[in-house]
Formats: sequence, C-alpha cells, structure tokens
Amino acid sequence: MMQPRHFISLLDFSSDELRALIYRAIRLKSESDRSYQPFKGRVLAMIFEKSSTRTRISFEVAMAQFGGSALFLSPRDTQLGRGEPLGDSAKVISSMVDAIMLRTNLHETVTTFAQHSSKPVINGLTDLQHPCQLLADMQTYFELRGDIAGKTVAWIGDGNNMCHSYIDAARQFDFKLNIACPDGYRPLSELVVAAGDRVSISDNPLQAAYQADLVVTDVWASMGQEEEQQNREIAFKNFQVNTEVMKAANTDAVFMHCLPAHRGEEVSAEVIDGPQSAVFMEAENRLHAQKALLEFLILR
Repeated sequence: MMQPRHFISLLDFSSDELRALIYRAIRLKSESDRSYQPFKGRVLAMIFEKSSTRTRISFEVAMAQFGGSALFLSPRDTQLGRGEPLGDSAKVISSMVDAIMLRTNLHETVTTFAQHSSKPVINGLTDLQHPCQLLADMQTYFELRGDIAGKTVAWIGDGNNMCHSYIDAARQFDFKLNIACPDGYRPLSELVVAAGDRVSISDNPLQAAYQADLVVTDVWASMGQEEEQQNREIAFKNFQVNTEVMKAANTDAVFMHCLPAHRGEEVSAEVIDGPQSAVFMEAENRLHAQKALLEFLILR
C-alpha cells in the first residue's frame, strides 16, 4: 500500500507542489460547475479540540461540493477525550475514512496521529502551525497581484502559529519576510534560522512594513491565551496595523488577517474595512484552497 502524504506544515510539500495547489484552487474557484464530484462515497473525519468557524465550514463544504461527506468529531463525543492512546485512535479512524483533519492544541497530537494513520492527515491548526490558512493567503495574493516570489511581506504582532507558517511560506514561495514583534513574543528561533536571510526580525512595525507588498497580522491573544490578554495588550500596544503602518508599505500593498479580528486592537477599523484589505476574500479562499488540498491528498 502506498504511504499516505500528510499536510502538517508547508514543508511537507515541494515549492512546485504548493504552487500547483494554488493555481488549482484558483481554477476550482472559477468553475461554477457542480457536476465534478470526485469524492462520491468519500469521508473526511474532522477532529476538533478547539472551536472553529472557517476551518469547520470550509472543510465540510469542500467535501459536500465534491460529493463526499465530513464527520465532525469532538473529544466530548469520542474516546479521544477519554484517554485512548492517540496511535490506537489514528489506526481505527483511518481504517474507515479517506482523510483526517485535526485542529488541536498540541502540535505533537497531529504528528503522532500522522505516524499511525493509514490515510492522509491534515493539520487544521495547532499551537505551532496553521498551514491551511497559508494556502488561502497565498491564493489570495496570487489572485490579486500574481506570484509572490521576490516580494516583501510584513508580519506584525505575535510570533505565533500563523507567524511560523509565514516563515515556512517565505522559504517555499521565495519571498522576504519582515517580522515585527515585542521581545518575549518572538517566533521559534529554529524556524527563523532555517529560513536564513529570507526572514528578519525587529521590534519596529514601521520598519517591517517599509515597502512591503503584503501586511499581515493576527489577534494579540490566541485561543487559550485569554488569561494573558491584559499583559499582551500592554506588550503589543505599539504593534497595531493602522493607516500609518500601511503608508510605510507600498501603495498597492494588500492587508490580510486570518480572522476573527479585534478592531482597535491588532488592526484599526480603517485598515481592515478599507480598500487594501482582502480579509473576506482570504476567508472564502479557505474553501477553494482546501478543495485543491483534499483533491491532491485523496485522489493521488
């Protein structure tokens, strides 16, 4: 039996495969024909330890539009929450479905699951990575401005899972990434080192945004960090993406945010609701990018 391909981070695919996925996603988006249903009888298991809007809807709709179905599994409803070894769960679940998507707290949960799964495993978000969001972000940029190779991207805010996936994207899509974040909230140094001179880190948002083609941010406190909210508000108070930051970027720079957003915190209302913002196109593209991903993993 062929070993399944997994999508745990952007580094699991080659640069060429990722670009092909993006172009396929753009094509799928343009095709309104619903007669293409390659997933008849196929099932995606979706395991959620964290709440979700875009991830759950996009994967469920993707399977439905392709003629398949998706199972929503929460730890409350399954043995996963009752201490069954992850490897055992992975073997059992993968024996009955065609692919598994996990949205979990610990990155290790997804990697362990993949080790024991006979079917493709997709990382729908962990504390370390959010690669599916990057597929949607890249698709959005390609649609609006063409290939991102050689461009400059500014990441402003927390060195979190989204930031980590942007670092991987800088390597795979060959762009320059300027990260601005407060001390103590920097991304993992090993990821930064691996990216070499494609990534630079400072504590100055205006410097990071200078002549950027794409400016990206995320919430200051992610799910599970709510108790840190006050400390984070103090640490990040000078890291808001506002009109001043966007003025430092190129005039045709695009703004992105994976949502949900807190207007007046990490981004001003003028920016997220302004003409440079692509956040709702970006959110919709989760559906199209994931259709291309599922097609690649399940039909290969």
